[in-house]
Amino acid sequence: MTIITRLATPSDIDTLLAFEKGIIAAERPYDTTLREGEIHYYDLLELIQSPDVGVIVAVVNEQLVGSGYAKITEAKPYLKHTHYAHLGFMYVEPSYRGKGVNQMILDALIAWAKTKHINEVRLEVYNDNLPAKNAYTKAGFVPNLLEMRKEI
Repeated sequence: MTIITRLATPSDIDTLLAFEKGIIAAERPYDTTLREGEIHYYDLLELIQSPDVGVIVAVVNEQLVGSGYAKITEAKPYLKHTHYAHLGFMYVEPSYRGKGVNQMILDALIAWAKTKHINEVRLEVYNDNLPAKNAYTKAGFVPNLLEMRKEI
């Protein structure tokens, strides 16, 4: 099985919308604040077309099996770096999990960010999502800040 990564194109949109549904379904158990019914996290066409975003897909035999994006984001003024790449839209089809697809996508996103002269990447993961936390830790990410919330 040969897995390649490439930049997403507008023609990938139907599959990417299905990936977004998969992400939302996976995250619903971790976030009671999500609205019921159909929701969208992203404007995927806008992301694909933005020069400040690299949307990467993993492909096997011309079939999309995973995705992620790196979005150049302005850093807080008190940080050492002026910009960083925020990673999101991380998804791998269930039948391809555990085969290194996520790592390939991360590597491609980091390589894209480096072409934009970015030297830091960040991402968010739900605290209770242990499989995702383990995958990112294995890829070299370290916890940085825990956001806490309380409904009132």
